[in-house]
Amino acid sequence: MNISAAGGTAAKGSRTCKVTLPTTWLEAMGVSESQRELELSFDGEQITLSRPDAVSDAEHDVRTFRFYDGQRLCTTIRADFTAKTVSAENHVVDPVKTAFGNNPRPSWADFQAFLEERCIPRQRAGLREYLEAIGVAEYDPLQIIQKTKGRMAEDQQWLEVLP
Repeated sequence: MNISAAGGTAAKGSRTCKVTLPTTWLEAMGVSESQRELELSFDGEQITLSRPDAVSDAEHDVRTFRFYDGQRLCTTIRADFTAKTVSAENHVVDPVKTAFGNNPRPSWADFQAFLEERCIPRQRAGLREYLEAIGVAEYDPLQIIQKTKGRMAEDQQWLEVLP
């Protein structure tokens, strides 16, 4: 951490704080001289640096999911159903409470597995009756989660699917 006196029109005694990041970290995030836009967030305890969603194209089906433990937001997930890519921003440190555990860069397959984990198992007896009861025609984890919010009897975790 580099802390120095602020210049210009800053108030007397003001300081500027700067952090230098390893190039390998930024390259792993896909940051380069031509693509250097980053988002910085602070939740009161933790600073998060992430790439903004590069896809704002109307041709892409991009959806946001918020994963909660009780009332505490644990992970924000952005999924591009067109490009089959996913990004996740954790808001808690405990990997047990996050959507993808210790995996900082989940794949599309990881995302699909996560959705299915928040649903009734495919092999469960009485599955057809369950799907009929919630108004889903076939086993589709996304449709099931939209109906059930991904709630499971074993925990207090659930998903909010944003439009």
